[in-house]
Amino acid sequence: MTQHLADALPTSTGTQPGWWREAVIYQVYPRSFADSNGDGMGDLEGIRSRLPYLKELGVNAVWLSPFYASPQADAGYDVADYRAIDPMFGTLHDADAVIREAHELGLRIIVDLVPNHCSDQHEWFKQALREGPGTPLRERFHFRPGQGESGELPPNDWESIFGGPAWTRVADGEWYLHLFAPEQPDFNWEHPAVQDEFRSILRFWLDLGADGFRIDVAHGLVKAPGLPDLGRDEQLKLLGNQVLPFFDQDGVHEIYRSWRLVLDEYAGDRIGVAEAWTPSADRTAMYLRPDELHQAFNFHYLNTGWDAEALRATIDESLDSMRPVGAPTTWVLSNHDVVRHRTRFGTLEKARAAALLMLALPGSAYVYQGEELGLPEVVDLPDEVRQDPSFFKANGQDGLRDGCRVPIPWSGDQAPYGFGTGGSWLPQPAEWAGLSVEAQTGDPESTLELYRSALRVRRAHPALGAGDGVEWLPAPAGVLAFRRGDFVCTVNTTDEPVRLPAPGTVLLASGDLADPDVLPADTTVWWQG
Repeated sequence: MTQHLADALPTSTGTQPGWWREAVIYQVYPRSFADSNGDGMGDLEGIRSRLPYLKELGVNAVWLSPFYASPQADAGYDVADYRAIDPMFGTLHDADAVIREAHELGLRIIVDLVPNHCSDQHEWFKQALREGPGTPLRERFHFRPGQGESGELPPNDWESIFGGPAWTRVADGEWYLHLFAPEQPDFNWEHPAVQDEFRSILRFWLDLGADGFRIDVAHGLVKAPGLPDLGRDEQLKLLGNQVLPFFDQDGVHEIYRSWRLVLDEYAGDRIGVAEAWTPSADRTAMYLRPDELHQAFNFHYLNTGWDAEALRATIDESLDSMRPVGAPTTWVLSNHDVVRHRTRFGTLEKARAAALLMLALPGSAYVYQGEELGLPEVVDLPDEVRQDPSFFKANGQDGLRDGCRVPIPWSGDQAPYGFGTGGSWLPQPAEWAGLSVEAQTGDPESTLELYRSALRVRRAHPALGAGDGVEWLPAPAGVLAFRRGDFVCTVNTTDEPVRLPAPGTVLLASGDLADPDVLPADTTVWWQG
């Protein structure tokens, strides 16, 4: 067992907020971060070797997307064994080394947990298939007889998030539920064995030193009683907020209350972070009541465009919804499931300005690997290299999530740019040579140095980090201005410079600031007010 970070860092008290309330958490997508053995695929040893980079960047914690044993039908989100490492990523010893060395650097580690579904190669599911209808193992999943004269029709009209029916028929005639790919059968969370197993999995990783869990599809575990028909022809969205009989059911909260008891058994502020797509910010806040989880991803903010009025409304709604439950608001611009925000917003200038706005807001922020380099989405990947399972469906999602998962560039002027010695599992664009860590380090105009500076100021400034509100200041149309103590942030979301008297001394700007009384187009400025 590794020494835990709690031994080296202060823990929260009644007056000191928990570390997660202001943490900047960096998402590592393991297959695309760093390759240590030259097979073209990132791995745990590659991550370990790059931990000093993350320390220097200035983040507080690292969230690792799945590295468990998996057939990789959905990039590791189809887990065959929650206590084993997939050989493509290394061994359990490698995972232990990542956690141990991260702690030595003062970084915390959050591991991804996938409780809604497992792989069809999970031993429980294979045994359930062998044992047949009516047997105990089948009760741990959602097996049902079909409809129609001979059971040839699915049990209900639910659609998979990846397209097509959410049901697959097995050889003995029964059907099983999978809200995602057919290789990802959903667990039946009404079954006590499922609940017991996941509490055991939590303890396994907590004993190894994990500081918390990012909970995949946290809103999906409980299904409405009787699995009722949707009753409408509606294609589901992976990142949507529809009201559905299999998402955001009230029963999920009892599960997370039991998980909180496990987390609280361990010293050092271990946390749970919900990936919860809900119809409203108020529904998201329910996952963060004091006896449930600690954070939830703010997808309402991620989905807000580069527009001052819309951003202000989302910021207010986000802060207002978290205040009653005493939870920190989180802010995120990109992740492994969405188009990178540089491409969504259209320009690097807007992406840089958005980053400074996000890092100035009260609460915790998430940074997706490569956004600190200003990486754009890779939109022209050949069909033959794509691996997103929904790409191969006639309906379902757009299938283009591979574009944000291309391995990041570290050094050199040719692919794979220091990612590893054996190429990269997805091709990297030629223009990325100028965006590598090596190319940007030491360049005061680079996006990497902007992030490093912003995180340095954020750590040092007493008005930044944790908090539950901002004081909005008068500003022209298209401009945001707010105060937090003696800190002021101004944001111009328009494509024209705006005259705005300087509220203090410049701390940091996302672009050139020739005149402190003129806020350039698509620029954010931090001020000591």
